[in-house]
Amino acid sequence: MGPRFRGDDGPLCGGWARLRGDDSVFCCGCSGYSRGGNDALCERAMRSPLRLGVIAAIVTLALDQASKLWLLYGLDIGHRGTVKVTPFFDLVLAWNIGISFGWFQNDNAAAQIALMIVKVLAVIALAIWMTRSHTVIATVALGFIIGGAIGNGIDRLAYGAVVDFALFHVQIGENTYNWYVFNLADVAIVAGVMALLYDSFRGVPAAKVP
Repeated sequence: MGPRFRGDDGPLCGGWARLRGDDSVFCCGCSGYSRGGNDALCERAMRSPLRLGVIAAIVTLALDQASKLWLLYGLDIGHRGTVKVTPFFDLVLAWNIGISFGWFQNDNAAAQIALMIVKVLAVIALAIWMTRSHTVIATVALGFIIGGAIGNGIDRLAYGAVVDFALFHVQIGENTYNWYVFNLADVAIVAGVMALLYDSFRGVPAAKVP
């Protein structure tokens, strides 16, 4: 099947689009221009970002859970207490019943159930978005967010709260200022959101949010 075009306003999903005045066409899978266009190449390119997104989610989930298990049972931080790593960074144990970085704390059972339902729906929506994503950056970013969300969700099911442990702080005079306590899942979620924002400003056609 030959190249498919939809004028200058964007690509047909899964195909090529003429986005410049010459014979070059834009592959929505590999985010690159080429002469002519090949549907088979575009299809393979679109499958590759999805694989990278799935790998990103799995790696994020594995690192997040491994770090928490090591802190809880290897380092035994619950009995050991605060571990000073640097003058500005400590390992602590904080049970977070809210969302990332300890926001929206509420130990009400109904609130916790509602939060879990929202998380499940969010992961499903992000997974659908990832399958439709056309760029590597957006797909991997969504993988980070999905992996982080699942990691924190596993904590909530296993312990009733999310395991947070990383604490940055700075001392100015006699006052100590602490950042929110967080974990690797939170880092992945923030990195994913920032990557999505960056990708949105690159001018590359991307799939719409479901």
